[in-house]
Amino acid sequence: MNLPTEVRYRPYADWSEDEIKQINENVARSPWHATYHIEPKTGLLNDPNGFSFFNGKFTLFFQNWPFGAAHGLKSWVHTESTDLVHFKETGAILLPDNPHDSHGAYSGSAFEIDGRLFLFYTGNVRDENWVRDPLQVGAWMDADGKIEKFDDVLIQQPSDVTEHFRDPQIFDYKGQFYAIIGAQSLDKKGFIKLYKAENNDVKNWKFIGNLDFGGTGSEYMIECPNLVFVDDKPILLYSPQGLDKSELDYQNIYPNTYKICQSFDSTHAKLIGASQIQNLDYGFEAYATQGFNAPDGRALIVSWIGLPDVDYPTDQYDYQGAMSLVKELSLKNGKLHQYPVDAIKTLRITSETFSNKVKTNNTYELELTFPAGEKSELLLFSDGEGNGLRLTIDTENGQIILDRSQAGIQYATDFGTTRQCDIDKKETTANIFVDKSIVEIFINKGEKVFTSRVFPENEQNGIQIISGQPTGKYFELKY
Repeated sequence: MNLPTEVRYRPYADWSEDEIKQINENVARSPWHATYHIEPKTGLLNDPNGFSFFNGKFTLFFQNWPFGAAHGLKSWVHTESTDLVHFKETGAILLPDNPHDSHGAYSGSAFEIDGRLFLFYTGNVRDENWVRDPLQVGAWMDADGKIEKFDDVLIQQPSDVTEHFRDPQIFDYKGQFYAIIGAQSLDKKGFIKLYKAENNDVKNWKFIGNLDFGGTGSEYMIECPNLVFVDDKPILLYSPQGLDKSELDYQNIYPNTYKICQSFDSTHAKLIGASQIQNLDYGFEAYATQGFNAPDGRALIVSWIGLPDVDYPTDQYDYQGAMSLVKELSLKNGKLHQYPVDAIKTLRITSETFSNKVKTNNTYELELTFPAGEKSELLLFSDGEGNGLRLTIDTENGQIILDRSQAGIQYATDFGTTRQCDIDKKETTANIFVDKSIVEIFINKGEKVFTSRVFPENEQNGIQIISGQPTGKYFELKY
């Protein structure tokens, strides 16, 4: 949604009760509200922020501009959960109300320290000529949700980066706090900076070096870098904007990627034995993935179901964006798998054998098996007349194809209407989660993942088996 700068950066206090009421009423008119995914009450939701464990619960903030489906004066909205499935807004908000974040509380991370949650984020500051000064700043949040911002900037813009320097992620490695920050060099190449908290004091950060992770620098900016550990192996999650497609085959405007590494040399800022870059998600929408290692060691991730610079059908209703399901990472035979946490099963309220369905409530899970040597095709959001989201699972040729060219309201078609990936030519499973306008598909328990939006028209709510003989279960879900 294109809105003037003066609207998008208008102070929150300047919005009248009547204007806010009209926005709420417009949001309520949307036919596409999700049920078991986090969406904004109003306005734009984009990056997940501050994903952490605090005060005995899981914390997840989301970035939000609450006055429309546009990128404006951002804040962080706090949610918490005991099971990583049911999230509730607490009312705590990190507002852009300080000289060090005057033009937005941009993305960042969080970590519990001595009973308080340390919030580490980018303060977006612009001068009268609209020149940006990206500041890495901090705040404490207590157990009651009260937020107290630090007086001093933690990390100033280094001399070797442009204004694109953001998204600090704090992590604990062998009892020492480190942080990585996405950056753009003066010659417009993407890279990552590594810092260390001196004496584990999060108000005192020392630069260690530019992270060597085997990158080529073909991207012009790296956003949202995260380092998590699975079986003691570092997994680098990042969003390399402008990555050369000769380096990775991707179709979305910006890719969401990862590398599996063998070890982390924190002294020399090096990830050793980094794999080739891989797509984290093969669907139409997944970006800005954030992960952390929970106190029990699990590596958990969540993504923004959306992309920068893309307009969505919900924009007309003054909101946009959603959070993915929370997924746990694992390594199996050297491959990264990501699959929803086990508590997702608590949403299942009915179970039946999978078959064609003329009508559903578009809020369900399918748990299916596709035989080897067979090409199977399903239509989700089917209208009974051949229209819908077409999923092809071809175990004969080893390929998954997702085609939304006949599914709902079309948008972002400049980036194509199909997504695909290769799979092994063998019996294949798929867990498919549908939530009104969201589809998350997990192939072979998360070996490959497709996250996408579909905005169905009226009567696009059936399931049709076009070919093949998939078997399994249909579960109706309730949040």
